[in-house]
Amino acid sequence: MAVDARKARVPYASDPRHSRGRLHPEPPSATRNDFRRDCDRVIHSAAFRRLKHKTQVFVFHEGDHFRTRLTHTLEVTQLARSLARALGLDEDLAEALALAHDLGHPPFGHAGERALDRCLANFDGFDHNAQTLRVVTSLERRYAGFDGLNLTWETLEGIVKHNGALTSRDGKPAGRYLGHGVPHAIRLYAQRQDLELWSLAGAEAQVAALADDIAYDAHDIDDGLRAELFEIGDLAGLPLIGDILSEIHAAHSGLDQARLAHETVRRVITRMIEDVIAETERRIDALAPRSVDDIRLAASPVGAFSDSMAEADKAIKAFLYSRMYHSPRVMSIMTDAEQVVRDLFAHYAGHPADLPAEWRQGLDAADETAAMRQIADFIAGMTDRYALMEHARHFDSTPELR
Repeated sequence: MAVDARKARVPYASDPRHSRGRLHPEPPSATRNDFRRDCDRVIHSAAFRRLKHKTQVFVFHEGDHFRTRLTHTLEVTQLARSLARALGLDEDLAEALALAHDLGHPPFGHAGERALDRCLANFDGFDHNAQTLRVVTSLERRYAGFDGLNLTWETLEGIVKHNGALTSRDGKPAGRYLGHGVPHAIRLYAQRQDLELWSLAGAEAQVAALADDIAYDAHDIDDGLRAELFEIGDLAGLPLIGDILSEIHAAHSGLDQARLAHETVRRVITRMIEDVIAETERRIDALAPRSVDDIRLAASPVGAFSDSMAEADKAIKAFLYSRMYHSPRVMSIMTDAEQVVRDLFAHYAGHPADLPAEWRQGLDAADETAAMRQIADFIAGMTDRYALMEHARHFDSTPELR
């Protein structure tokens, strides 16, 4: 008889019946709760569909087997729901956050983000997490009564706090924003709706962020092996993976390399999921929260890896950075990709008449900051293929990115 890992809803889970609501009030649905509606709105958005043709690590024409932003997002969603189910949290909210978490990524993955950040260096920079908030609160225009998707407060909170609290209680930038300040798009939206940037997010957002980490580690190992950037034996010295490889070899000698890789990735995911569940339950037992606000006001997140798993996660990411993300093959392609984005930005900044009609509307040449950010919005929404097509339309030479 199969064991059901579903845990009863805990009192500190987010509850759609007690949501803080939407910026623009709407009548309730007769068939769906508010968090389920958020999931559905993200899935039906244009930005979600475009993830199919946006780079994760390898650009689209390097092979059909590599992850895209869409397949990565679906994998994160599955892991987030599994964690939420095991911990008694709200699965729909965890799913909504996982589905939305990468909507703000520009074409060509982090290379496109670096390029746009440099293009906007004099205009407060570019941050893909802040761009996600902009997509779901402004750039998606599907509804008669408002711009954006009008998601619940809890979903918006989880989006902006994907990496934790953004400020201290007195409003000073904190965490990853300590050096450069809270991104422009988030500061701008905070004037309309207070997302309490100084507090932690609910537990659903915390486990969705961990699901993102797990997916990166496991599936980038899979893609790196498939791309032959390293071999399975190169991973043997890493914590967690070394032990897993020893276990597999002891139980299944003579496995072919492809099957060995898949078994390794499968076990990495399982160990990390189990670790997050155990560590999160340990922290919750110590905190004894009675409500979701107790989670938000805690001194540290309840969703976390154990210390040993955090070290393993750090080691895996360091390996992937040196052997995959910063490998000569990937860096050569991404350098060309960055140039494509910079070229496009410079072209539209100098020739705004070449923007599509809907993007020329409201473009105020007198407000340079607003104009440059609108151009960045347009480029950030491009797929890899569309960016290359636009580059070829405006320039004599376009790199092949191979």
